[in-house]
Amino acid sequence: MSQSLTRALEILRLLGEAPASLDELADELGVHKTTVLRLLRPLVDARFAYHDEAHRYHLGSRVFDLAARASEQRGIREIAAPHLVAFNRQYGRTTHLAAREGDAVVYIDKLESRDLIRMYSRVGMEVNLNSSAVGKLMLSTLPDDELRRFVAGMDFTRRTPNTIVTPEDYLAEIERVRAQDWAADREENEPTINCIGAPVRDASGTIVAAVSVSVPDVVLPFDELLDLLEPLRATCAAISRDCGYRPR
Repeated sequence: MSQSLTRALEILRLLGEAPASLDELADELGVHKTTVLRLLRPLVDARFAYHDEAHRYHLGSRVFDLAARASEQRGIREIAAPHLVAFNRQYGRTTHLAAREGDAVVYIDKLESRDLIRMYSRVGMEVNLNSSAVGKLMLSTLPDDELRRFVAGMDFTRRTPNTIVTPEDYLAEIERVRAQDWAADREENEPTINCIGAPVRDASGTIVAAVSVSVPDVVLPFDELLDLLEPLRATCAAISRDCGYRPR
């Protein structure tokens, strides 16, 4: 990838976090303002960015158009939607749908809980692989050799006292996930937040997505959250059937 393209993409990423001035973008990229301006001009012309009267740059309408089109092309999201809505309406808990994108796992849908407490997660957000139920599920489908190579390069940042922080412990956790066919995050990713997840399979039996339910411990302790495991697995089984999966 050319340096100019890399920098242009980095500009879009920065604008996705917050509007920014020319000076701020130049500081973030570590380049002169004239370089940033040269990169911004075609982005503005193509409506990937725009600047306001205060001379701050924002993401443009073309970005949102592409995001909508990308969402429409994610077939699993469309297939899962009615099942997730029904589950969320019945149980009222934060529900996520996640899928792999290259070496990352990202949330591709989110339904909020009926509680006043809101989680910081959002559609398009990359999942922490070592501390999330959906991350564990998505990696559990990899062949052993590929899994070990992947895990060797993973980020094992400790986010809570319960976070898995070594490859050995993570591989042991993946074996548990494979054996039970579901995954848990017991305050591993966020303090006080528990999560359970179940896999979605396509016609070949490969895990192509994962659905999770996340609840603050003060609202629903982990032992009570497990009461939702079978309904969650039933929901994922229904989505899998609509994806063509037929268990032997």
